[in-house]
Amino acid sequence: MVVPTPVPAALIVLDGLGDRPHPDTGGRSPVEAARTPHLDALARAGQLGQVIVVGPGIAPESDAGVFALLGYDPVHDSPGRGVLEALGVDLPLGPADIALRLNFATTDGEGIIVDSRVGRTLSTHESQELAASLTQADLLRDQGIQAEVRATVGHRGVLWLHPREGGALSAQISNADPFYEKVGGMGQARRPEEPRVLPVTALESSSAAARSAAAVNLFLERAGAVLAGHRVNARRAMAGRKIANALLVRNAGSLPATPLPSFTSRYGRRGASLTEMPVERGIAKVLGLEDRFVGPMGPDRETGYRERARISRELLGAYPFVYVHLKGPDEPGHDGDARLKQEVIESIDRDFFGPFLEGLDLTKVRLAVTADHATPAILKGHSDDPVPLLVVGSGVASTDRETHFAESRAAQGALGTIRGAAVLGTLLGRSPSVPP
Repeated sequence: MVVPTPVPAALIVLDGLGDRPHPDTGGRSPVEAARTPHLDALARAGQLGQVIVVGPGIAPESDAGVFALLGYDPVHDSPGRGVLEALGVDLPLGPADIALRLNFATTDGEGIIVDSRVGRTLSTHESQELAASLTQADLLRDQGIQAEVRATVGHRGVLWLHPREGGALSAQISNADPFYEKVGGMGQARRPEEPRVLPVTALESSSAAARSAAAVNLFLERAGAVLAGHRVNARRAMAGRKIANALLVRNAGSLPATPLPSFTSRYGRRGASLTEMPVERGIAKVLGLEDRFVGPMGPDRETGYRERARISRELLGAYPFVYVHLKGPDEPGHDGDARLKQEVIESIDRDFFGPFLEGLDLTKVRLAVTADHATPAILKGHSDDPVPLLVVGSGVASTDRETHFAESRAAQGALGTIRGAAVLGTLLGRSPSVPP
């Protein structure tokens, strides 16, 4: 068991790490199949367990998973994925505004979704062109609402609605994206039998919610005409690529009337973060973590992970707590590419953990390695599967000399099965207080 000691601590989150057996990785999960000598050495020096990130039967989005791992309630504490994404790209949200996470998507013209990510080939530059045209069209001017689309990374973006008249808007509206269900401030993954763009409805009986739902539906309808005739899509069609002719929006949110307690006020220690995506940067801002935003990984994984390792060590030397978020394993999971997911995990072990651990005295720090959710390649989406947890360092007794950092060994580990809300307490030397 972990003994309380005031040592620097790092929580390293490998996005979408958890997985299931897959035929392309020899009937093992990509994690089980991966060669991970550095993580295995940490597992032998520490303890393993597994985490039910939010709760049984809940397949959380990344933001919900991170909120849980940092000891916050994703349903009641999170301002919503839209707000987090908006803060992550420095949109100046006001108290009357709402923001929604947005995907550019491909439909068949009748609302059936052909690809929710435009084949993952839409470049950030292309999405910025599309977003600029949608914003310039001022599609809700006749509703007294300013509508701005801000592209973030690839197919991703934010829809920001600001009322020019008529009072504040309400975030109590449903998703148009059928792959996610809104539960309070949390997004939960779904697997619709017939994926089609959904009508947005009010989730409460207020006039503000009714107005907001109607405005989003109208925006999506009008946006379709702008996208259909756009030069970006004309170029993509001529090149034989999927076109971005629809928008999927989800998890509307608004700024909370009362700010959340900061990480420092909750845990009594300053914290910093290394983030790659706007949503994680938004979480860092909401919780008052000093953020080093490095942006998405480029084509050179080795250089990218080594740079992330360098910055993470720098932060760990300057702050009592560091949260590191590495996106790598999630995308090949969504794409159903188990072999690539295995390669990414091996790259993280070699190119991130290798240099990160070089010269690090584990008797003077404590590390936890886990995931914000599982993204099994066999499912091509998030699941509620438990994810591995590794805790090692000062005060952590070694319990298994022969082990591999993977799902099967984690399920048998000394830490047992805990909830995401108990992970930080375990890392910081407090007994887990939340049962599985």
